Amino acid sequence: MRDVRMRGFDERVDVEQVDALLSKAARPLAAESVELGECVGRVLVADVTAGVSVPGFPRAAMDGYAVRGEDSFGASEYAALRLGLLGVSLPGRPFEGQVGPGQAVRIMTGAPLPAGADAVIKAEVCRERDGGVELLEPVAPRKNVGAIGEDIREGEVVLRRGRRLRPQDAGLLASIGRARVDCVRRPRVQLVITGDELLPPGACPDGVRIVDSNSSVLSALVRRDGGELLPFEIVPDRPERIREALLGEAADVLLVSGGSSVGEEDHAPRLLAELGTVDFHGVTMRPSSPAGGGRIGDRLVFLLPGNPVSCLCAYEFFAGPTLRALGGRSRAWPHRRTHAPLARKLSSEVGRTDYVRVELTPDGVVPIATSGASILSSTVRATGAVIVPRELEGLAAGAEVEVLLYDDEPPGELDP
Repeated sequence: MRDVRMRGFDERVDVEQVDALLSKAARPLAAESVELGECVGRVLVADVTAGVSVPGFPRAAMDGYAVRGEDSFGASEYAALRLGLLGVSLPGRPFEGQVGPGQAVRIMTGAPLPAGADAVIKAEVCRERDGGVELLEPVAPRKNVGAIGEDIREGEVVLRRGRRLRPQDAGLLASIGRARVDCVRRPRVQLVITGDELLPPGACPDGVRIVDSNSSVLSALVRRDGGELLPFEIVPDRPERIREALLGEAADVLLVSGGSSVGEEDHAPRLLAELGTVDFHGVTMRPSSPAGGGRIGDRLVFLLPGNPVSCLCAYEFFAGPTLRALGGRSRAWPHRRTHAPLARKLSSEVGRTDYVRVELTPDGVVPIATSGASILSSTVRATGAVIVPRELEGLAAGAEVEVLLYDDEPPGELDP
């Protein structure tokens, strides 16, 4: 490839072209067996069929008395019917005998229904007295009884292939006796954070050295998108050190932060070309125009600009969808969305995709005034982002726009 350092890009590719390229390149990884406690957020690779019915026995749906429904007919508050009380049935400790005509068993919610009984009359309309129980209203057969298979039937497909598992799905798997489930393997991600000027997170800025923030942002985004983050360290701007980091074989995806542009110390694109292939470098977008990507063997490599907002933007457009696809998830952006009118004009440029940080105000959507690619605080002040397609020359005040919200839920404050 042409060395763009200190020369600039001859041409750039459009966001849509890169997206199409990555859509073809990223296919779900192989399956692995996952313990039940670790399966939430993972994607199933095969249908799950229940090998048992749940419940596997008729059970009480409320606290009361197990009876033969016909024995309660005619009971009322003014003409109570008296039944003999045989014992009690508790969850995990059933009554072992049989309920015959004129008999009842005290029963708790979830306990097995004794043989011979076919209904449960609620405790509120009964009263125990002198070794028996008086019924103050009737109950129909099968009333207040959970039937065998009421929840899940043996042989039923309970979860479909391709489903991203939720907490309640894990509970359902537990209820049918599954200890493990086959899911798409999580993509392993290696961060390559480059820069002689960088101090590790947790340090304080010192003179001309700044604290690396990109690794903190990228680590959280990787976790959000289902990736498994490998240990990493900051790599100095030395070609041999960057080359060594790029050659690590443990990862499925490499995220290189910094060194992707046209500066004298921007070594990553040239090294990627030497070690593998550069599939794109330079994109018609703002920010993140120096973003790039390619492959080293089977590993996908993303060149993310060092400026924090550019790094975030390039990840969201290119690396994030790829990680989600490798893990079997949808490539779609995972943000909540809302629509609102622009409070003022939003300027852009035909032929360039713009990622614009915005605030939602009572007057509408307001672009953040400070929009530099190095101003990370602008993303903290922002409610979200508006993407302006490259075919538009901005958007007029009053135009309805879609806002990709940064928060999973409305922001709130702790009570004092």
